[in-house]
Amino acid sequence: MIVKPRIRGFICTTAHPTGCAAHVQEQIDYVREQRSGQQLEGVGNALVLGCSGGYGLSSRIAAAFGCGAATLGVSFEKQPSEGKTATAGWYNNVAFEEAASKADLYAKTIDGDAFSDAIKQQVIDTLRADMGKIDLLVYSLAAPVRQHPRTGELHRSAIKPLGEALHIKSVHVDRGEVIEVDLEPATSEEVANTVAVMGGEDWEFWIEALREADLLAEGFRTVAFTYIGTELTWPIYWEGTLGKAKEDLDRAAAAITGHIGDIGGEARVAVLKAIVSQASAAIPVVPLYVALLFRVMKDMDLHEDCMAHIYRMFATQLCADEPLRLDDVGRIRMDDVELREEIQQAVRERWAEVNSDNLAELGDLSGFREDFLRIFGFGIDGVDYDADVDPTLGRALPG
Repeated sequence: MIVKPRIRGFICTTAHPTGCAAHVQEQIDYVREQRSGQQLEGVGNALVLGCSGGYGLSSRIAAAFGCGAATLGVSFEKQPSEGKTATAGWYNNVAFEEAASKADLYAKTIDGDAFSDAIKQQVIDTLRADMGKIDLLVYSLAAPVRQHPRTGELHRSAIKPLGEALHIKSVHVDRGEVIEVDLEPATSEEVANTVAVMGGEDWEFWIEALREADLLAEGFRTVAFTYIGTELTWPIYWEGTLGKAKEDLDRAAAAITGHIGDIGGEARVAVLKAIVSQASAAIPVVPLYVALLFRVMKDMDLHEDCMAHIYRMFATQLCADEPLRLDDVGRIRMDDVELREEIQQAVRERWAEVNSDNLAELGDLSGFREDFLRIFGFGIDGVDYDADVDPTLGRALPG
């Protein structure tokens, strides 16, 4: 079949197998180029939860091809069927494993609900059989729903402001129009559910299970990802339900560090820069902020894509001898470039002026759209999108 993007709102219902493989290879090539033959130190065995896309996939690539690490990944993806493509993450995992095999690196991916006890046990069994103790766990899960493994309750997150209704600028990505949106405040139940899905409890459960199984190496480290942003996005992000969930990550990091201190272990939350992802595309306000930010950072030659950003985290924070770049809460701050005053001042000025007529001039909505399509394997250089591909194999059909 010939695969084209089918977009519904902030979701693309198709993925291009060859394009996804090419996108993974681009990231691998970037890491190899940055490494220049010098392997990063400090990561030998890594477990990546949420390994199939975005920052999780980039972290797995950095660990494997930057550090030479054996990696075990967990993600929840839809497999392909006759006439239907898999999710992009499924193709990404296949491509990563094939590339790792060619490089003589151990790589295995477990498909399933990372929130469940069954998957935790499957990971434990796999580690015991194949890898042994891990020295890094990357927690990069991004899911809208979580079934609690102990109560059985189904929690659904809600991206809403707190306290009172919010009237704020946003953008209709498909139409390229700057709009005003009204968002109703979250109920206390919605706040609690969002914390249950996106907070730190499951991160704690993972560390507890791995510690009980004696699978954490001496000096073990774990990192979970968060975003804080600026006052432009705070009303819907840091000061909303998402912020409450992210605050719970801070709580969990401190608790986990306390539990693993006797093995020299440490848990950190890493604050990353804004990128285009399936999650960020779904958050009101954020796409407009990202479009303006990208334009400013690209004009200043300071823009980092997902892979470049994560590689910098590994090279300067996780695998460096220098002290970590921490804030007063103990988070690793990787958003230092995004938050430079000259960048934020330019974004604030554009935010005040932007409308549908000048959006293309002040922002980089085209870049936002391109990055969004690349998530699903579209718009990758060198890929023939008119070629017939078998979605179940991820290869071009002979013809």
